Amino acid sequence: MPRVHAPSFAIISGSQVKDVLGSAERAVTGIVEDVYMAHGKGDSVNPPSYFLRFPDRPESRIIALPASLGGAAPVDGIKWISSFPGNVATGLPRASAVLILNDPATGYPIACLESSIISAARTAASAALAADRITAARGVARPRRVGFIGTGLIARFAHTYLAGNGWEFDEVGVHDLIDEHAAGFAGYLSRSDAATPVRFHESAQSLIEASDLVVLATVAGAPHIADPAWFAHAPLVLHLSLRDLSPEVILAAANVVDDVEHCLKAQTSVHLTEQQVGNRDFLAGTLFDVMTGAATVPADRPVVFSPFGLGVLDLGVGRFVYDQVLAAGRLDTVDDFYAELERYG
Repeated sequence: MPRVHAPSFAIISGSQVKDVLGSAERAVTGIVEDVYMAHGKGDSVNPPSYFLRFPDRPESRIIALPASLGGAAPVDGIKWISSFPGNVATGLPRASAVLILNDPATGYPIACLESSIISAARTAASAALAADRITAARGVARPRRVGFIGTGLIARFAHTYLAGNGWEFDEVGVHDLIDEHAAGFAGYLSRSDAATPVRFHESAQSLIEASDLVVLATVAGAPHIADPAWFAHAPLVLHLSLRDLSPEVILAAANVVDDVEHCLKAQTSVHLTEQQVGNRDFLAGTLFDVMTGAATVPADRPVVFSPFGLGVLDLGVGRFVYDQVLAAGRLDTVDDFYAELERYG
């Protein structure tokens, strides 16, 4: 058997990731769509995420998302992402992450990428994709009034990806429990689109009732929105933070998830609903089902999209970043990263 050399190992910084993904919203959304299609057809391996929790820091966690993606450019790997809400008060972002890409032929890691940007981008791309496909499946025009509850990094990326995929709004609503955060998000909105008015809302109810597209991007650990009557006008809800809605709201809506087994765990709103009613009949299907026409979504009821976030999405976007950096000749490799390659020395 011919000798196989260990692949090189590269470090891809956040600034390099940002350079690749900046203004690439349509390309990244296309990648995310392709990955969802591959996953729906079984051309992926996406085990359950593993949550590392801390008895002395119950609000914090680190999550491992292992995955394998097939297709023309197969790749294996794992995302290791932390969520420490206490960081925000000290000026640091809540989340930090790295993504390890593995060579599918040898299993050797080939790259470590800063992944908070990749994670935010794939989350926002999945939201924009779902908004487009679900709206089309409902047979209605794209919503013109959008509202954001929670105004951190994910909200900013979600707006950027909606705009980058051609969404236009007559008004953008903003609600956050911390006025400073709402004002900062409004400043971003004004810089990105000065022509669209921004409206601050004192309550979640006010924002929801004034919005046809609602983006939930909070750090809530338990449901805090419990009245189905707030959704009587049948908005589309992008439930990116997963734990904002009570079972009563979920049961009054048509529910689309990215993956059933992943979403119905870890005390998400849909998981709590399953525990309450003892079945999954409240699910309309997955985003793959919507894209392939296997699931229908109504125009006269609220529709909630709850994406748990799949590791294969990180792999797809991470591989794109790796390939772009490599093609540009900017891949920074560590030549002696693998130093013990002789079996007997």
